[in-house]
Amino acid sequence: MKRIVIGVLALFIIFGNLRADEGMWLPLLVGKQKMKEMKASGFKLKAEDIYSINHNSLKDAIVQFGGGCTGEVISDEGLIITNHHCGYRQIQEHSSLEHNYLEDGFWAMSKREELSNPNLSVKFLVRMEDVTEKILGGITMETPEEERGKLIIARSAATTKLAIEGTNFIAEVKPLFYGNQYFLSLLSDKKIPVETLVE
Repeated sequence: MKRIVIGVLALFIIFGNLRADEGMWLPLLVGKQKMKEMKASGFKLKAEDIYSINHNSLKDAIVQFGGGCTGEVISDEGLIITNHHCGYRQIQEHSSLEHNYLEDGFWAMSKREELSNPNLSVKFLVRMEDVTEKILGGITMETPEEERGKLIIARSAATTKLAIEGTNFIAEVKPLFYGNQYFLSLLSDKKIPVETLVE
């Protein structure tokens, strides 16, 4: 876990000192897409340290937060960070006229002061796979939109069913990059409660 935390911090440190290189960089693809540039900028980890199916990597610190947001574990005690809007409902539920956490924020100075969120949980990413060819293979610009939609739904269902066969995982196929690529995510089937909230 310490190696994962150090790796996450290294990414923040390295990219915090560079020009904005905006975009969405998936752990699965970063070795192909960005590793050369990252190495040239002084990045010390290998692509396998970011994403590896068989070994500990940064991938193991990525969670599906609540209903589908991405989060990252950044401590050995399970501290998770995510985007503000992902916890908006929980922040709103804890807010009152006396304590407007939506406007003023909240910081727990000790574990005792943390706020409970019994209906909020995370699932850990097990692996990702590019399944674009399985989903879009044979579909062309001439394929009618309705037929295209039905094919994608049917193929996504078949891909997820096959992926979880004989496992205890949950599978999802999601389109990225405006529907030009499809990725299968395997997630742990156990929902791990998020009992605290720090904003």
